[in-house]
Amino acid sequence: MKKALTIAGSDSGGGAGIQADIKSFSANGVFGMSAITAITAQNTLGVTDVFELPLSIINSQIDAVFTDMGADAVKTGMLSSPEIVITVAEAMKKYGVKNLVVDPVMVAKGGSPLLRGEAVETVKKHLIPLALVITPNIPEAEVLLGHKIDNFEEAAEELLALGSANVILKGGHGTGAHSRDLLYDGREFIWLDAPRVATLNTHGTGCTFASAVAAWLAKGYDITEAAFEAKRYITEAIRHADAMNIGKGHGPVNHFY
Repeated sequence: MKKALTIAGSDSGGGAGIQADIKSFSANGVFGMSAITAITAQNTLGVTDVFELPLSIINSQIDAVFTDMGADAVKTGMLSSPEIVITVAEAMKKYGVKNLVVDPVMVAKGGSPLLRGEAVETVKKHLIPLALVITPNIPEAEVLLGHKIDNFEEAAEELLALGSANVILKGGHGTGAHSRDLLYDGREFIWLDAPRVATLNTHGTGCTFASAVAAWLAKGYDITEAAFEAKRYITEAIRHADAMNIGKGHGPVNHFY
């Protein structure tokens, strides 16, 4: 059994954060483990409170996993402060993590900020250069780059220049009949294409997708194969989301469709 670790915040509503990550790991056939960075009071309507955990307990959780079980892949999510980002980056270097998926979580589905402004540069300097792949959506990519995105391929080239080995620029915030993500490895542009699903129930899509990528990397698939498998999985999880009818706002995707 391959193993994947999520280092991210907790979502009390169960639709995003470590809860979504572990569901995604399980659905994609790996054993999920977690190191919680923050506790959020959150539901389908938004985030009402956030408590960041002390750096010592974040570090201890990561140590506990690596000194016993180990991890075949690691996915990072909500790392809200510069200090948390550096703590996680140092741990990734300490344990020589190769399959690192960095989802640069910045804003919750309801609009609440999950990454302090001053932490953005820390993510760019300390964490992204360690990543096998980063998975920003359009708004996150625009914050990382400091400008609006007009051309996906040019944006992917700029994102790759931040230091990761690969980039998946997600197109879920775009328009049109298809949701198109772009995988770029510095040599080839590979489009991940799927019909756009008309639904409000998209809470946790970014967490779920990035965790699925990590799961397939943990199982030994290369980044292109992992990206296609994750795209197939998240598309179906979104397509089956309305059947659950959970919450009054942006409901979760159906991880176990």
